[in-house]
Amino acid sequence: MDQDRTQPGRDGQASLAQTARRFRLGLFLPYILLALLVVAWSIAWFWIRGRAATEIDGWIAREAAAGRNWACADRSLTGYPFRIELRCSAVTLERSDGRFRLGPSTAVAQIYQPRLVLFESAGPFHVEQGALTGDASWGKLQGSVHGASDGFTRASLVVDGPNVTVTGADPGPIAIAGQHLELHARPTPGRYESEGAIDVSLQLAQAAVPQLDALTGNPAPADLSLDATLTQATVLRTGPVPRELERWRQAGGTLDLAALSLAKGAQRVQAKGTLALDDAHRPVGQLDLRAAGVDALIGSVVGQRFGSEKGALIGQLVGGLLGLGRQPGPDAPADTAPLKPLPPLKFVNGRIVFSGFPIPNLYLPVLY
Repeated sequence: MDQDRTQPGRDGQASLAQTARRFRLGLFLPYILLALLVVAWSIAWFWIRGRAATEIDGWIAREAAAGRNWACADRSLTGYPFRIELRCSAVTLERSDGRFRLGPSTAVAQIYQPRLVLFESAGPFHVEQGALTGDASWGKLQGSVHGASDGFTRASLVVDGPNVTVTGADPGPIAIAGQHLELHARPTPGRYESEGAIDVSLQLAQAAVPQLDALTGNPAPADLSLDATLTQATVLRTGPVPRELERWRQAGGTLDLAALSLAKGAQRVQAKGTLALDDAHRPVGQLDLRAAGVDALIGSVVGQRFGSEKGALIGQLVGGLLGLGRQPGPDAPADTAPLKPLPPLKFVNGRIVFSGFPIPNLYLPVLY
């Protein structure tokens, strides 16, 4: 009888023990699942990292087979857990027509958005192309590329404090420094598939260009903006420049300038038109111009043809007739002088023709 009385108590204790075990399992289950998720994600991240390394090695090998030797010094792939981050202490390219070197650089892609690549570089940049040597430095350089299955949807570059010098150029070295540079590109809607066209937008603020100062007689910094479409851009690759330019020329490539604007103090020029390359590999085409405050520059150009005194007088007369030397009122900003149309600027047979006359002592170079 006593044994029968104690049996229900034992069953109750067993039931309580099972309930406690289930409670403890339920308490730790979220942590167990989280640990499993972390392990699975870690395995997936290292697999993606391995795939990225394989793709990079494969691309470098394909480029080397084509004669373009890329190198990423001290390459590292990090970014766990949510991104892939490629770091190089230097990026170099060597090929038959030259070489370049870029300083410490980083490219980053998020695991959940692999087609968006962000990059930055501390610089500097050095390039050797035949007789030309170029160097560039900056305060800050950042960019991005939105990739797509058949190319890209948008690319951007932003540079603070760009400073560029080119030596070996004819007739002399070129130096350009600015406060801020932005460059954006995208496939041209409705023209990318049929013409391989890409829209390009460029803005350079507060640029100092000694050669331009000497040409215009104006030491003020320049603001440059450009909106253009480059057709047949999809034929361009990373091969030697002469070969790529010739491929582009034979494909019928053009540079369609929708709006080119240059402001330098009270001097302002706007242009639009189309440029290409002729059979001799020189620029060819026509630009339609509007300008203000450039009568002295026209006088200088005309003076080279008719003599300094007579040319200056004719230039002032032409500028006056076109209203190019008209200044705004004393209380108006310097850049409010109305823009007046100019005769078109034509690039023909290696010469620059203005108002029907080739500009003396000025010849278009053979680009390659």
